[in-house]
Amino acid sequence: MTTPPTVEPIRPAKRRRIRRRLRRMGRNPRTRVRGPSFNRLIPNIMTMLGLCAGLSGMRFALEHQFEPAAVALLIAACIDGLDGRIARLLKGATRFGAEFDSLSDFVCFGVAPSFVLLMWSLEHAGRYSFVPCILFTVCMALRLARFNASLDDDDKPEYSYSFFTGVPAPAGAGLVLFPVFLGLEADRLHAGGLAAFARLPIVSAVCLIFTGLLLVSTLPVWSFKNFKVPARYVLPLMLGTGLYAALMVADPWGALAGAGLLYIAILPFSRRSYHRLKQAAEEMSETVEEEPA
Repeated sequence: MTTPPTVEPIRPAKRRRIRRRLRRMGRNPRTRVRGPSFNRLIPNIMTMLGLCAGLSGMRFALEHQFEPAAVALLIAACIDGLDGRIARLLKGATRFGAEFDSLSDFVCFGVAPSFVLLMWSLEHAGRYSFVPCILFTVCMALRLARFNASLDDDDKPEYSYSFFTGVPAPAGAGLVLFPVFLGLEADRLHAGGLAAFARLPIVSAVCLIFTGLLLVSTLPVWSFKNFKVPARYVLPLMLGTGLYAALMVADPWGALAGAGLLYIAILPFSRRSYHRLKQAAEEMSETVEEEPA
């Protein structure tokens, strides 16, 4: 049998001569593209789309089209819940992406909701009507800054990773838009009294101040990232999720308003769960310290 001929590697000098000949012939050699892969750009593209959705919500509110404004902010919230998970799934999480996501959250959930409420009922409410909007936006900025600073904290106990400190930004935006959801539902039901109540300036001001205080509070709130569901509750949870999805399709504004009230109702249970875990961890550490070496 004859052995196949070995291919000798092309020397650098010979490679340069070949490139020069190709240039003379008008055929440029194929150069290697340097830069990040497209997978790494997908999360940043989604964050950009979410930012555009939040800015579009402000534009719709300026034209007093509050249904498209609310839909745009909901789209921004959905994108915010997906871009981080997609980044971790595609191994495209970067420091630039994290900072870009935080700035997008500030615009979509800190600036846009207060602007929507300003156009909803606070536009002609007097000289102090802008104060609750400023308070909410400042609280959102402080909440996001505290969250970014806590990412580098490695001394947190293990049980605290399942909780947020204060209400997260998308949930805060959903809570503060409660008057808009309630008013749109009242308009759909032709309930004039409820619609007038939802457009009262005092209702929007209270929602802005109350939600802003929840954002900067130290209240432990379930993050639902590492939340484990007992086996006997899996089927009821799936059925409830399907029922709520059907309700969102049939009556979106009523479902969103009800979800805001339900979220407020579970905050005391979240606090109680956190303190139970904290107490159990402290008792365990005391038991370990009391054991002889």
